[in-house]
Amino acid sequence: MKELLNKGLSRQRRTQGILVLVALVAVLLLSKYFNLLPEFLDELPLHTEKSSIDVGYLEEASYDELVPVGTILDSAFYFLRDDLGVGIVTRFLSYDILKKLINIFDNILLGGGKGFGFGSPPWTTLLVIVLILGYALKGWRLALLSGGAVCYFAIFGLWQYAMETLSLLAAAVPVSILIGLVLGILCYRKKSVETMLMPILSVAQTMPHFAYLIPVVVFFGVGHQTGVIATIIFAAPPMVRLTLLGLQKVPPEILDAGRMSGCSKRQLLFRVQLPSARNEIMLGINQVIMQCLAMVVIAAFIGANGLGQRFLHKLISLKLGECVEIGFAIVLLAIVLDRLSRAWAEKKRDYTANLPFYRRYKYPILMVVLAVITYILSGYFPILDKIPRALDITYAKGWWYLTDWVVINWGSSLKGLRYFVIVDILTPLRDALLYMPYSSVLLLVGGLGLLLGGYYSALLTLGFLVFIALSGWWDRAMITAYMVLFATFICIIVGIPLGIWSAMNERRARAALFWCDTFQTFPSFIYILPVIMLFQVNDFAAIVAVIVYAIIPSVRYTIEGLRNIPPELHEAVTMAGCNKRQRLFQLQLPVALPHIMLGVNQTIMFAFSMVIIAAFVGTIDLGQSIFKALSETAIGKGVTLGLCVSFLALTVDHLITRWAREQRRLLGQG
Repeated sequence: MKELLNKGLSRQRRTQGILVLVALVAVLLLSKYFNLLPEFLDELPLHTEKSSIDVGYLEEASYDELVPVGTILDSAFYFLRDDLGVGIVTRFLSYDILKKLINIFDNILLGGGKGFGFGSPPWTTLLVIVLILGYALKGWRLALLSGGAVCYFAIFGLWQYAMETLSLLAAAVPVSILIGLVLGILCYRKKSVETMLMPILSVAQTMPHFAYLIPVVVFFGVGHQTGVIATIIFAAPPMVRLTLLGLQKVPPEILDAGRMSGCSKRQLLFRVQLPSARNEIMLGINQVIMQCLAMVVIAAFIGANGLGQRFLHKLISLKLGECVEIGFAIVLLAIVLDRLSRAWAEKKRDYTANLPFYRRYKYPILMVVLAVITYILSGYFPILDKIPRALDITYAKGWWYLTDWVVINWGSSLKGLRYFVIVDILTPLRDALLYMPYSSVLLLVGGLGLLLGGYYSALLTLGFLVFIALSGWWDRAMITAYMVLFATFICIIVGIPLGIWSAMNERRARAALFWCDTFQTFPSFIYILPVIMLFQVNDFAAIVAVIVYAIIPSVRYTIEGLRNIPPELHEAVTMAGCNKRQRLFQLQLPVALPHIMLGVNQTIMFAFSMVIIAAFVGTIDLGQSIFKALSETAIGKGVTLGLCVSFLALTVDHLITRWAREQRRLLGQG
């Protein structure tokens, strides 16, 4: 009874604190409206020229740093590269080691000789390999999916680009996995390493993709191998986290059993701990592959070859039909690699030592035999080697016809919708955030941090925002924030009801989760294509792309939260005579709310990630500034902008995570 009373008092005090906080923010806004707010509380003294908010364009010249963060970072990076000689080491790693590793995979997948003396493998050889591999791992459905992807690459003239992308993955994925495993083990063994590394990983995982490219170019140069390095840096963090999680979840009794059997520390690690953490490690491998594929298009900005480079060239030329062809190839590759890696992770080990050799290894033997046969036959039948380009098989024009039909029939409606959203919703929301005194934003965020997590959360979140303010990018950060807020709001009001509706039926729930898994594997650039085709290049197109991409976690976490409610609670509510509506609003949603809020948190993280990508087609925000920094190779400016985005995301992430953790505690869910 006392505990419940304390919980009630805590909630009451928190509600009172929020009301006081809102009242203080309102006072600041009213003070500004009536010209009573001191200037030092209204605007940061960093604008040399006040830009026009009316047209939505903020001049580059309007930014002047209070603290020269970019200049300091420039000096630090160039000191490391030139004065300390780090650049010599990085160029050696790039050109003398990694490039040679990439050449090995290029020779295997693309031919060219260089010591091997073989041409590229026929598409039919790779076809039989993936067919057998898919069937061995998870049956004929995965076999057909994998085989269909190979046929698509061959038929539509994308074979070379697909092999270049696979070469990039073959070089980046093992290195990312190795780095992640080593760092994860170090974090597990040494608490000090974990304490130091986890904040860095949090920043790294919320840093925009493009922010990785600028320092990589400065230290490693430009080229295919540089794209591989950027991919490795981006993909390694999830492997570290999941390796650490897997090792921490190993039951103590298993460790005790290993020690009692006389295992040394090395034997305990490799024979007990890592095998016990297999599920998490395999999930980490899957995440590494997906993260590498997410960088396929982005790494093309600094010279990475493959499907991403081809896609980028067509996108810049606005040849959207060809973009769809290439984009679908990237999607197919992502789905196939995701399904194969998951099937491999879920595959139960079959201990069949008593079977003869040919029974134990029937699939590898069949794979080798058929691969050799197709390789030999391709020498006599050229179509088994490569699809002739004279066939010129394409469906790019069909997308243009479809787009024209949509524009002709729905053009006026789409134009009206675009005008309404931009003029009546987006512009007022943007102007409202830009109008708010910076002090009110700091007060609101710091107060929420204090109420939800105490002094630590308040100081942490305020520190993030103070960095943005001092860096000179406050206005652009607010524009990024307004897009994320609007996209998140739409995702919540659409995604959560859709998740609730899906969770009410098991069949719908499984189908919805399947499509969430599928769409989550798509590289983010893919979502830009349909909105450009329908809405052209503008802020509205960018917002739609963000919503389509970011709605996935809202749906997924809502379904999972509702499905994971203990059955005994359902039985208790049913026995109490509650109908479906009462059960939903009085039991399911309150219990699932912490999990749903984590989905909202992920939606916001997805939105931040996609806003930066969407800046490619519009939006004068932090993302567009990162693009400019990349083109100028302005390392300090680019890293500063990336940190601004990361700190915005981490602020929201911290507040929601603290709230969800407190709600779980109040519900007795740990």
